[in-house]
Amino acid sequence: MTHHSPSPGPAEPLDGLAEVPPPSDYPLVRTAIEFISAEYRSQPSLDAVAEACGVTPQRLEAACRRWAGLSPKAFLQAVTIDHARRLLGDGLPLLDTAIEVGLSGPSRLHDLFVKHEAMSPGLHKARGEGLSLSYGFADTPFGRALAVWTVQGLAGLAFSDEERGGDAHALADLLGRWPRASSVRSDEGAARRLARVFRPDEWGAGAPLRIVLIGTDFEVRVWERLLAIPFGAAHTYSGIAAEMGAPKASRAVGAAVGRNPISFVVPCHRVVGKSGALTGYHWGLTRKRAMLGWEFAMTSAG
Repeated sequence: MTHHSPSPGPAEPLDGLAEVPPPSDYPLVRTAIEFISAEYRSQPSLDAVAEACGVTPQRLEAACRRWAGLSPKAFLQAVTIDHARRLLGDGLPLLDTAIEVGLSGPSRLHDLFVKHEAMSPGLHKARGEGLSLSYGFADTPFGRALAVWTVQGLAGLAFSDEERGGDAHALADLLGRWPRASSVRSDEGAARRLARVFRPDEWGAGAPLRIVLIGTDFEVRVWERLLAIPFGAAHTYSGIAAEMGAPKASRAVGAAVGRNPISFVVPCHRVVGKSGALTGYHWGLTRKRAMLGWEFAMTSAG
């Protein structure tokens, strides 16, 4: 990873990006996860989960396998919160927790290469004045998403949920951080970038995923710590604070984590409470559970 302060420039499209993905199975998977999260103690059957989702067991099974490569039963095990929470409280990594609750062992771990740059705190203080941004919306494995980028790389990734105000809310939430920046919409550019974001097995040393961090000094330092959390692992707010030399700053760390503008890539979903509880997530606990379950699938044998 690198860290320096580039000057802002025009948000031109980049070459060599992934093609647009097909529509997502996430709406159905999300409904299944919400039901499982509420009923996990009874370990509901495939038929019960499918009935709650209003689909046939065959359709639910096919959607889960397309989405994460897991059967609904395996995904149920992956998001069984009480057992996983206890294991995490004992300091067990998320991947080991997934194995313990019934997933197969890892065939390989993905080497994730994210090259990050941090723009000067002055740019953040100036609320993005002089910064050129591009943005757009596209489908992802976790629902409709908003991408924001500059020539240096991805600067923002947020999610658009109808129950939270849809595209307008997501755009105001993200671009509102840099209200003096100029911006232009390109849904095609967003689709290509987001397709690559959600193919982490393709991030490599020769083709890293490039991101740019725009925030205060403290926020950027926290986000850099998030980037150091391995795929399939978890960390606590207090642990991050201690590593930063500020053990009493857990709340400030939590606020910075909540301000993370690049969901999934800067993995704030891997931060849990000291007890192992999942705690809050800016884009909803159901999506946080979905991301962790999806990562279990990515790091497990098929």
